[in-house]
Amino acid sequence: MTSFLIKAHENRAPSSWNGYQDCAFCRIINNELPSIRVFENDLVVAILDILPLRKGHTLVIPKAHFRRLSELPAEYAAAVGMAVTKVAHALTQALDNTALNVVCNQEYAQAVPHVHYHIIPAPVFGKQAPAPVAKDNTEPLTMKEMHQREYEGRTELDEEEGQVLAEQIRSKL
Repeated sequence: MTSFLIKAHENRAPSSWNGYQDCAFCRIINNELPSIRVFENDLVVAILDILPLRKGHTLVIPKAHFRRLSELPAEYAAAVGMAVTKVAHALTQALDNTALNVVCNQEYAQAVPHVHYHIIPAPVFGKQAPAPVAKDNTEPLTMKEMHQREYEGRTELDEEEGQVLAEQIRSKL
């Protein structure tokens, strides 16, 4: 699913990302920007993505600013790993869907220069929507067509729906 997004970054020069004064995640952690939190402890916060690929798309973020996964101290790596597992478990229960994609990018295809993991529920065909087919309704979509439709189908998280979903996830933690 993320391959076409990653391909878009092939020729992008690595960013220096020297400062974090304008880091959106640091501002969320410091309550300077709104978010819908589903989990939090002393080292980690998990929030619903504001532009989710699918319902339940969650970000797990260390509370200290680290630009690259390869720079994450062991204490934070352990805390993030625990949070990813805990949130993923709650998310699968809240959505009744055990299929997930967990992604962490480093510079390459990383939109925010702050370590974070995406927990993205897989599509559930048959329950929520039929399998996507081409416009003539005879052939299944290619992977490229499915990825493009998925990307184009992203919409902003609805605040009210997000609050309800967050409560469902938190109740499973």
